[in-house]
Amino acid sequence: MKWREHKSRRLFGRYAWSVLLYNLPVVLWGAYVRVSFSGDGCGANWPTCNGQFLPQKMTTPMAIEFTHRLMTGLDTAAVAILLLWAFLAFPKRHAVRRFAIFSFVFLFIEALLGAGLVLFRLVAKDQSAGRVWYLSAHLTNTMLLLAALAATAWLATRGIEHIRLRDMRPPILGALAVTIFVSITGAITALGDTLFPASSLAAGMQQDFAKVSSVLLRLRIIHPLLAGAGAVYILWVTAGLLRRSDKSESMVRACRAVIIVIVVQLAAGMMNLALLAPLPMQLTHLLIADLVWISLVWLALESLLQQKIADPALAERGRIAVC
Repeated sequence: MKWREHKSRRLFGRYAWSVLLYNLPVVLWGAYVRVSFSGDGCGANWPTCNGQFLPQKMTTPMAIEFTHRLMTGLDTAAVAILLLWAFLAFPKRHAVRRFAIFSFVFLFIEALLGAGLVLFRLVAKDQSAGRVWYLSAHLTNTMLLLAALAATAWLATRGIEHIRLRDMRPPILGALAVTIFVSITGAITALGDTLFPASSLAAGMQQDFAKVSSVLLRLRIIHPLLAGAGAVYILWVTAGLLRRSDKSESMVRACRAVIIVIVVQLAAGMMNLALLAPLPMQLTHLLIADLVWISLVWLALESLLQQKIADPALAERGRIAVC
């Protein structure tokens, strides 16, 4: 019985990582919907596409938008299976169960936000402030979804039964908050690049500094500065964890992953700026941003685990348990 339980949990961990991995192309295709101005491809209809569940004679924008809906539908089924499996494979009050629930809840909110974008027509070439706020909320929820999925997979793989996020150290929480904030400014900047494309770097700078320019364009100047400052802070926090004498090998790997993806992301951001944000670079930049976030969540969890293991008083009170 123990062997079967162990095998089921090991398979669950692999499945959880695969669900997290699948969400990356779902996020990228959602960005492609925005960049290709295909958000209104199905009209102001949801969940149907122009009043049909399986539209006929699809135009290119409709096919792009409908493909995204199919991908999110499959994602919903995958996360629902994840949740059911978590309740079958793990006991009551197990951390895997809790984060599987979080994953499903955030995915449900994601679907509602996606529906709102369509129904409120905050798509295509809309430049309203409402779209900016809605986009910010959408991105934040997406990041929370990825974090919940990553935590579910990590907990199952590492065999962690209980863990409390409230005990996370302030520098780590700060790094997570900074990443979300910088990502939001990046998403708004990407929207500005899509709505107000520049013919050259010089023309783009003229747009940015013009008195009548949109706030979306002004963020094109601010975002690189915020991204640089945020990267310095995250690298400082990561370096501090690397200097700890009680660090584990898994924490060292997480630290190295964060450093690598941060450096790659800075390079990708500069290339994206120099090339005037072409579609392939925008999607590449977004993919690396997601990897930065996931690696940082991984590091935060490893740091929290190491912190609890090193504190016997907390371990005795059962605030963390390793299966």
